[in-house]
Amino acid sequence: MKALLTITLSTLLCTSILFAQDNQKEIKETKYRRSSLHTILIESSNFPKVDQVLSAYYNAPFPDKYDNHDIGEKSFSLTKYSSDTVASKTPEMIEKYFKDQQIAKKIVAKWFNRQDDGSFDYELVGSRGAFNASFLDTKTAAASSDGKYILQSAGFELINNTFVVVSSMYFVENEPIARGIRDAAILLLGKANPLVQKIGIKVLEKAYEKAKEGYSVWTTSYLYKLKWDETTQGTFFQDMYAEKNQINPIVKAKFDTSDIFEMEFVGSQKATTLVTFSLKEKRTEEQIINLSVTLNIEKVFAKLQKNYDVFKPKVPLFTGEPITAKIGLKEGLEDGDKFEVLEAVLDEKSGKIEYKNLGTLKVDGQKIWDNRFILGDEPVQEGAIDRTTFKGGKKFYPGLLIRQIK
Repeated sequence: MKALLTITLSTLLCTSILFAQDNQKEIKETKYRRSSLHTILIESSNFPKVDQVLSAYYNAPFPDKYDNHDIGEKSFSLTKYSSDTVASKTPEMIEKYFKDQQIAKKIVAKWFNRQDDGSFDYELVGSRGAFNASFLDTKTAAASSDGKYILQSAGFELINNTFVVVSSMYFVENEPIARGIRDAAILLLGKANPLVQKIGIKVLEKAYEKAKEGYSVWTTSYLYKLKWDETTQGTFFQDMYAEKNQINPIVKAKFDTSDIFEMEFVGSQKATTLVTFSLKEKRTEEQIINLSVTLNIEKVFAKLQKNYDVFKPKVPLFTGEPITAKIGLKEGLEDGDKFEVLEAVLDEKSGKIEYKNLGTLKVDGQKIWDNRFILGDEPVQEGAIDRTTFKGGKKFYPGLLIRQIK
């Protein structure tokens, strides 16, 4: 039966990458296996308005190159896990929080839609794996052991690329800093002639009025990956996975009491954002906080993606001639950034999707899309582009995937 299912699997559409054969066309729909992500904010007494900062974080656009694996745990306070909140101790406190709240287990439970009776199903794995209805029908008709085999084949790539990003933020009001700079500069003007002093003070006051608004925000984000190795996966499928018609109290208890699920620390990155005056009108404090939070999150995610290969997303090409993709400044793109071009290929023996390298591309620095978050009060530039153009490739078509390389 297992061999038959492997053959069946190889004939089914395991990844629905839809592309236009005509390179002039744009891709209309792309389904590919993306990494999954959950985000958490560390609460702080430093927040200017706690409720507003939390609201801004919760409502910030989710990184659209990842599947949203929200498990409901969106924020927590370090003080609940230690009275020592020194930055160097933060990873230790995060790991205590993960263990206390069973974050890794909750992530696995969501992957398999765990119910109150302890049963699981494969629907989310099927959806994110871009499996079509025929594949799911085949799985349903399969015997239990063969069904687990298919879940293992498909699920390793999907579940093994599940991440949690925990962010801490520190807010500093711009006004005291701007005032200090202004006052120091005025002192330097003290020896100048009266006319120069008058003109200088006027310029400094104008600069102060613009710079005093808003906040500077420092963010440190910590990247963690779900540990889903062969031992963890094997134990889960062998001892804990059961569907509605298979569940019993013993199997349910094995998952409830298990401590085998863990998060692994990958690394951290820092970003700083200065938000001051608006181009058209004075921003409200709520707008400033929203903008500060969102821009800093975008910055720190771009750094995490550039510095850690395991976290780099795959992005579909949008057009083939010219070669473009829907990524830009929000992802930290710069002139000359290099990308590999990948084609998804099914391994008929394992049932897994592998990625064949077809070549490389470089970002055209003159045609980078500015897709960074704005509040809507900035003027839209005439002729603004909505995609980034790449150089160096030939015969690449919409739907092929690209991933940044160093």
